[in-house]
Amino acid sequence: MTTAQAELQRARALHEIGRYEDAAVLLTELLAHDPDHTRAWVALARTELKRQRFKEALEATDQALERDPEYVDALLVRSDAVRFTPGGIAAAEAALREAVRISPEFWGGYAMLADVVFRRALVRFAQESGKTELAREDMPALAEEGAALAREAIRLGPEEVYAYEIALFIAQMSRAEEDADEFERAILRIDPTHREALARQTAKAAEPDKSLPRRATELYADALAVAPGNASLRGGLDKATFRLLRGTRWLAIACVVAAGVTIDLFATADDPVQRELPLPPGQRIWLLCCMAAIWGFGAWRTYRKLRTGVRLNVRSLIRRDVWARVVVGQASFTTLCALLITQVPWTDRSWPQILFWSGLVVPWLTISYDHRRTR
Repeated sequence: MTTAQAELQRARALHEIGRYEDAAVLLTELLAHDPDHTRAWVALARTELKRQRFKEALEATDQALERDPEYVDALLVRSDAVRFTPGGIAAAEAALREAVRISPEFWGGYAMLADVVFRRALVRFAQESGKTELAREDMPALAEEGAALAREAIRLGPEEVYAYEIALFIAQMSRAEEDADEFERAILRIDPTHREALARQTAKAAEPDKSLPRRATELYADALAVAPGNASLRGGLDKATFRLLRGTRWLAIACVVAAGVTIDLFATADDPVQRELPLPPGQRIWLLCCMAAIWGFGAWRTYRKLRTGVRLNVRSLIRRDVWARVVVGQASFTTLCALLITQVPWTDRSWPQILFWSGLVVPWLTISYDHRRTR
């Protein structure tokens, strides 16, 4: 390996670890001794792009193309650099079409060209129509060429994530949900930890109308096991956990309704079948067992079957989130009302009626409002 090749590899290694300034210094020194090193010019252009020095990046690609007009890598980097200049999208498209002409079997040229063609079509359509938002019927024609180029990139590079990402972007912008779903699954087949695709696919499977809260938490737990640092998945797990907590209020409401029915809460004085107060101790104990069964099967049994990570998240969410604490407090208050109705030996129905309505109204105050937090 020559000295120039070793220096170029060292500069690329510095670039990979994010030391762009050091890489640029090393490449500048290399080019001062060997100004015809086209790969070094392209490496410098990539580094300048990372430093957001677009003019310098463009000049570096010009130097590379001056020495080798058909250097495809230089054309690809130029297409990125030139986007940030006036009329840049058109110039980027021209550079990428030239790259595709020179190397028609290279998937990367088609993928990048698909992205630029689609974005340019969007800009041109907005300028000609004056629309700031595109209707669904406007999208298929705009996406046609870009989608075709993206599929060609996938055909040439079936294991390349970037090709699918571009196709996914075009499908999403075109409101082609089935195609977008197909591309997301393909991305996860190649890269199971892909942040956006994993988050979207998990969110789709865990939607409230598709899965129960416990199942939703399991889906997010599975996804987080693959990508533990994904913030979107952690947010989704919090929402699914909140759905679990919301369900406890219905258990509490079931307890207070059962208590009201059992003691004939709204029976009139002339009702021939009115239950006498106070309730016998045996009946109060029976009601206590019924409420314990409701909570045991509806909440505790479910909680114990949750994964350890999800159980920890339940506790964590209660500590972190005000609304989670509100929900738990409402469920506790309503259950307390049910216990007071059934376990205190009331001789009059006035106080049990107050407790009954309090137990219903308090959770009902926020049930419809906090439902939106799970969406």
